[in-house]
Amino acid sequence: MIPVHQLKAFTKQVFLKIGFSDADADLATTVLVQADLRGVDSHGVARLAGYVRLYDHGRLNPMPAIKVVHETPSTAVVDGDRGVGLVVGPKAMQIAIEKARVAGTGWVAVRNSNHFGIAGYHAMLALEHDMIGMTMTNAAPLVAPTFSLDKLLGTNPIAVAVPALTQPPFVADFASTAVAYGKMEILQRKGQEAPLGWAQDAQGQASTDSNPIKNGGALLPLGSDREHGSHKGYGLGAIVDIFSGVLSGANYGPWVPPFATAGFMAAQEGVGAGTGHFFGAMRIDAFRPANEFKQHMDNWIGAFRNARAVEGKQVLIPGDPERDWEAERGANGLPLIEPVMQSLRELAERFGIERLDG
Repeated sequence: MIPVHQLKAFTKQVFLKIGFSDADADLATTVLVQADLRGVDSHGVARLAGYVRLYDHGRLNPMPAIKVVHETPSTAVVDGDRGVGLVVGPKAMQIAIEKARVAGTGWVAVRNSNHFGIAGYHAMLALEHDMIGMTMTNAAPLVAPTFSLDKLLGTNPIAVAVPALTQPPFVADFASTAVAYGKMEILQRKGQEAPLGWAQDAQGQASTDSNPIKNGGALLPLGSDREHGSHKGYGLGAIVDIFSGVLSGANYGPWVPPFATAGFMAAQEGVGAGTGHFFGAMRIDAFRPANEFKQHMDNWIGAFRNARAVEGKQVLIPGDPERDWEAERGANGLPLIEPVMQSLRELAERFGIERLDG
């Protein structure tokens, strides 16, 4: 168990060592560790070595000149200058919030970025402004659309954060696939098989291989197969790809560059610039008085919390599990599995940083 403050200090030092400014290192660290705090271990410090590999391969600019390249009163296109998405994302979301403050809603498409961590972090930035936040990003093609043998889409997550009055906010944050690839990586580190419905093999048959990509297979869309609604997951992933990539001028579909997972460094770039994201902020009082809306959100949440549940279960509101993890881990520290600890030891040795485990 690693105390949060120690993990943050270590992570910030790594970002500083590869040339981040102090402010950007702080921001990237906050976004990354927030994933671990909220129980999304696949997108936390387990990814730190991957960001360093992006830097090593010349695909991550530690000092990006992030700029707006096109805008209207309510929209903007941002070029991330190959910056890490952990930094580009929050800055683009702040632009969307400022647009919404003036125009009622703000929409920002981003190109030339990299992996941006958990989508929910960026969406939640809108909450303190009495706004609804929405974020999405495309990702490397690891996913076969329904009936396809080819990998054409990423896990392409969507997050929406909605404030309430006395209840905690509604925060939905999910991949458009049966599972995020990071959870496959966790199984790979543990040497475990994947549940049926997460992946297919090279012939398009259901597989329990936790590393299907290496063996010619693919991840499956949300729904897993046509009979269980995979065409809907495919549709969600396609929408994210179009908003994030085609609309922004980033790469899309099979051309989205891969994250720095070992063995997947080669990119088929050529139709756009880097990875794409999409951010939205909606000022609630552009639709109805904010307090009135939030009172009704309390009522909405209460109705679901009070729903009759299957024996031994509880009806949850999106965001509940993550809040529970954050409270528990914030108090007791973060559990890091041995393969992650080993990757952090290697970073410590490379950069001359004190190891987390002494």
